[in-house]
Amino acid sequence: QVQLVESGGGLVQAGGSLSLSCVFSGSIFDIRVMGWYRQAPGKERELVATITSSSSTNYGDSVKGRFTISRDNAKNTVYLRMNNLKPEDTGVYYCRTITALMVYWGKGTLVTVSS
Repeated sequence: QVQLVESGGGLVQAGGSLSLSCVFSGSIFDIRVMGWYRQAPGKERELVATITSSSSTNYGDSVKGRFTISRDNAKNTVYLRMNNLKPEDTGVYYCRTITALMVYWGKGTLVTVSS
């Protein structure tokens, strides 16, 4: 069974930092892109950051310069380092993996940023 499990969410005050992790397991192979998306209450899910198998990265405009995506192939893990957090960053953060054939989503981890 394929699983993507996010962790690291929690409550943080504005200006603070938080790190998220996503561990994938099961029969996932030929990974092309891994990334993070988020969904704020009452809003559509949006791109946060992606990283390709060649380590190319892409960020949503609202997080550029503040968030950093990285991966550890040996641990089957993708990370998201979030700095200078703002209340607008509040939401459920989802991990996504794209393979040659499939797209997989995690269940999400909640990040709440207080002002």
